[in-house]
Amino acid sequence: MKYKIMDYDNLLGKYEKDLDLRVNNYQKKEKEILKSSATLTDFANGYEYFGFHRTETGWVYREWAPGAEMIYLTGEFNKWNLGSHPMTRIENGVFELVLEGKDALWNGCRVLAVVIHDGKQLYRIPLYCRRVVQDPKSIQWYGEIYVEDEAFAWTDQKFSSELPPYIYECHVGMAQEEGRVGTYREFADNVLPRVKKLGYNTIQMMAVMEHAYYGSFGYQITNFFAVSSRSGLPSDLKYLVNRAHEMGIRVLLDVVHSHASKNTREGINEFDGTDYQFFHAGAKGNHSAWDTKLFNYGKNEVIHFLLSNLKFWMSEYHFDGFRFDGVTSMLYHDHGLGVSFDSYDKYFSMNTDIEAITYLTLANRLIHEINPNALTIAEDMSGMPGMCIPVEDGGVGFDYRLAMGVPDLWIKFLKEYRDEDWDLWKIWHELTGRRPKEKVIGYAESHDQALVGDKTIMFRLCDKEMYWSMGKNVQNMIVDRGIALHKLIRFITMSLAGNGYLNFMGNEFGHPEWIDFPREGNGWSYHYCRRQWSLVDNKDLKYEYLNDFDQALVAMTKEYGILNAPKAYNMWTHQMDKMLIFEKAGLTFAFNFNPTRSFNGYFIPVTEGGRYQAVFSTDDEAFGGQNRIAKNVIYKTVELPDGRRGFLVYLPSRTAAVFKKLEEPAEQAELTDSAEKPKHGRRTRKETEAAAAKAVTEAADAANEEMPAEKPKRGRKPKLAEARAAEEKTAGSLEAGNEEAAAVKPKRGRKPKKAAESEASENAAAEKPKRGRKPKKAAESEAAKNAAAKAAEPVKEEAAAEKPKRGRKPKKAAESEAAEPVKEEAAAEKPRRGRKPKKAAESAE
Repeated sequence: MKYKIMDYDNLLGKYEKDLDLRVNNYQKKEKEILKSSATLTDFANGYEYFGFHRTETGWVYREWAPGAEMIYLTGEFNKWNLGSHPMTRIENGVFELVLEGKDALWNGCRVLAVVIHDGKQLYRIPLYCRRVVQDPKSIQWYGEIYVEDEAFAWTDQKFSSELPPYIYECHVGMAQEEGRVGTYREFADNVLPRVKKLGYNTIQMMAVMEHAYYGSFGYQITNFFAVSSRSGLPSDLKYLVNRAHEMGIRVLLDVVHSHASKNTREGINEFDGTDYQFFHAGAKGNHSAWDTKLFNYGKNEVIHFLLSNLKFWMSEYHFDGFRFDGVTSMLYHDHGLGVSFDSYDKYFSMNTDIEAITYLTLANRLIHEINPNALTIAEDMSGMPGMCIPVEDGGVGFDYRLAMGVPDLWIKFLKEYRDEDWDLWKIWHELTGRRPKEKVIGYAESHDQALVGDKTIMFRLCDKEMYWSMGKNVQNMIVDRGIALHKLIRFITMSLAGNGYLNFMGNEFGHPEWIDFPREGNGWSYHYCRRQWSLVDNKDLKYEYLNDFDQALVAMTKEYGILNAPKAYNMWTHQMDKMLIFEKAGLTFAFNFNPTRSFNGYFIPVTEGGRYQAVFSTDDEAFGGQNRIAKNVIYKTVELPDGRRGFLVYLPSRTAAVFKKLEEPAEQAELTDSAEKPKHGRRTRKETEAAAAKAVTEAADAANEEMPAEKPKRGRKPKLAEARAAEEKTAGSLEAGNEEAAAVKPKRGRKPKKAAESEASENAAAEKPKRGRKPKKAAESEAAKNAAAKAAEPVKEEAAAEKPKRGRKPKKAAESEAAEPVKEEAAAEKPRRGRKPKKAAESAE
């Protein structure tokens, strides 16, 4: 059977049988588990049956423990008597205990299950326990009865949030500045307002599911239905979610179904005494790299447990979706460890865990069945085809995948290369190369990049200088470089790297140092396990610059729909200049990564002629810049002899700007649209513009080619080589304008060498002109030269030009020829008789 995913990616044609196996296995499993249920939502109700529940006359407690010979309930209610309350085995490995009297158990009552297996007494926390606490004296963990006397008063019935997602990844425990664990209510009252102000519309909450080891960052789950007690009560978490919804902020849970803690007393491992109740038996059930346990996704009871867990968090706590951790580990039997996924054969082989893919497909179907507006994100670094394609089209059904290669690229560049050696083609490829029809979340750094042993990007850039050189009154070259690159990296990542964006809390303002949880090795210190909000709140420090930049960047990308826009077109990439220019969402983005060179009059190619104006710049004073990219300047496009059109701009070192095409005035638009009759076979202006636009678009398509280049025919360069050759050729034609090279002074009566060579090349194919008339190409070239002199016109210079004296150009026209911004009104030198001014000649060349 052919699936739509095969139309999206023709390389999948040879793997049709593998796709059939994937889809058929899912359909078979869904039919199998829904024998007694109408829908997956009805099936995933484990938490409503198992665990502790009040009844009209008392309490009922149930467990699934097929390997147990007997189970007893003990706790504060019976003064920890181990044998007074035996459970009854009913069917399918289920045990049940009925307690008469509404006061038999109470809110806060501590309990444990005593499991008898192979003659041994095993102390276990009930599987579906909703609150688990650690005794501060004995350090032991206990289950705790939690029942709210009154149902939580939700006010989010009409909640909705905007798309695409701007995700603020957060950890509640380390979200405060004091040396302790933060609470859900503190986060709701103190941090959510910051998130809202910055413009993020989604929070992704880590470490919510209970975990015995705080230093695991919440990734070694012990109790899947319990809210982490370190940060408060279940009602406190509900308060946080409801508060976020009131602000229009979506809440995602970082869910860990890829593995589980190997702990027994406070975990689910060996609950019934066997190692195969939830996990694979023997060595197959152990994750060698993480020292954790691996689920057996082929067992219906395990699927029931995990799907019920998803429904529980959505129903009880109103989570709006999930970020699934460790998906790559789930997809492959070797967990993708040390594998380079450079061939499609590595996605479809005996190493692929079809049962895990089936579970993930069922999970996505359930989540979107419960809430059609829910979001699911896969943490998959392998790039499995179809991960974010609908199930009915042959995919797994996730909404987004994390673009995990992007932060790896930035860290590699910062660690291993000098600024002047950065490969812009690699940056472009990594930020734009993704599977068709599959959405990704782009990010420069998450919590992963800052964990102990590594650093935040800003700290990697500035290191120890951040301790004493971040004051606004302190000048430091290292910090200046760090701030500039921090802005460029985040700017280009947000603009190109995904259909959504993610940031870890505090990194928006360049939070220093690294993340390290309290442990024996650091003296149980919280110094690196907190967020120093006072740094960004201090108006005397430069952290404010980065924070304000991030806020403005989010607002700009929202205003112009950058993340939702179709793929960007690469208009110009120059390795020597370290310049990258592209078009996206009707805007033109220009990035100067050059560490030393500022370009005066750099040619910015565009697909549409007209007037342009800067609408965003990293060099704004509010962001710690110098306001060298003026926003009160209008740039007029010119057409080069090679057919390209664009405008000239001053681009300082390590800055970037966004330019928007302005609407033409009504009268001028009418003149532009009315095509005059061409003279003697020459193209009209509209034809010239159309041809140039087509050429630029085709070049951009070639540059953006995602598929491997086809083998070139004998004697012909491959596509990529042609594109690179075109880049070098075009770079030569712009040498004067883009590299500020001084024009070669010609001998009397002779043209400069470059001009002569250029004209000779152009005249090679030109017909011989008639007496007294200039050749066609020469005439077009001269016209382009004259037009280039009017590339940038200040807003305030749109008034009528002063009347020129006989035989001389108006003053403003002469200034306009120099294409200088408002703040650089250096007068053009007076030309000698019969010769063009130096700047005009350079610009025209």
